[in-house]
Amino acid sequence: MQPEHFRVGSFELSARLFVGTGKYASFDLMKAALAASECEVVTVAIRRDVMAAEGGTKPDNILDHLDLKKYTILPNTAGCFTAKDAVRSAKLSRELLEGLGNPGAKWVKIEVLADKKTLLPDPVGTIEATKELVDAGLEVLAYTNDDPITAYKLKEAGATSVMPLGSPIGSGLGILNPNNIRLCLEYLKQDDPDYPVIVDAGVGTASDVTVAMELGADGVLLNTGIAGAKDVVRMAGAMALGVRSGRLAYQAGRIVRKRYATASSPEDGAIAAAV
Repeated sequence: MQPEHFRVGSFELSARLFVGTGKYASFDLMKAALAASECEVVTVAIRRDVMAAEGGTKPDNILDHLDLKKYTILPNTAGCFTAKDAVRSAKLSRELLEGLGNPGAKWVKIEVLADKKTLLPDPVGTIEATKELVDAGLEVLAYTNDDPITAYKLKEAGATSVMPLGSPIGSGLGILNPNNIRLCLEYLKQDDPDYPVIVDAGVGTASDVTVAMELGADGVLLNTGIAGAKDVVRMAGAMALGVRSGRLAYQAGRIVRKRYATASSPEDGAIAAAV
């Protein structure tokens, strides 16, 4: 199969799996998993690296172990619980990536979390931060809950992409509310079928990725589903296959669900299959 390109703002991509860089046992294991996942975009919580480096010796950090010519960095504002903190984090990320010459300086995945127990998004703070960062010239990928109204408001606020969650961060519960994801897709794509919608968070295994893609998502972002697996490299490869399988199934169009059985070899007007 030839790669199928799609756009997220000014970025033209072919790999629909976006992979995080946290929680790996070692940087070498992280690099092997990223290679197996076939991803082009990796997410990094640059805020922590930048702040740790302030006023002291530069620590060994994730960016030292990523091929910045191979991967586009998608900085995220993980760990931010206010719009103000998220905006500051995003601007620090842009400054650092501009200095490194990485195109990831153009965009940011915005996270504004409501509390430390659920790690669920704060919709009000997310919309506020999105508006401010769009005004500052960044392409914003907005992580949010699976509420279609909030998702649409984020699009109206100027988000380049909306990223509804499959389930809470790191939970491994998969796609808990597929109908809500369908509604998010409907609301976000009704005026623009090419508007990119990326399901983010809660993926536990490859079948979860496949479900998200079969629903019509343009991509999936995950971290713990790979980094927490017993064999991270094999799981990364499985996730890559899950994305391709789900996308192909979505394009093929599933059969209609029916209440009763339908014979696969009808008696009238059909050629019986040889057994």
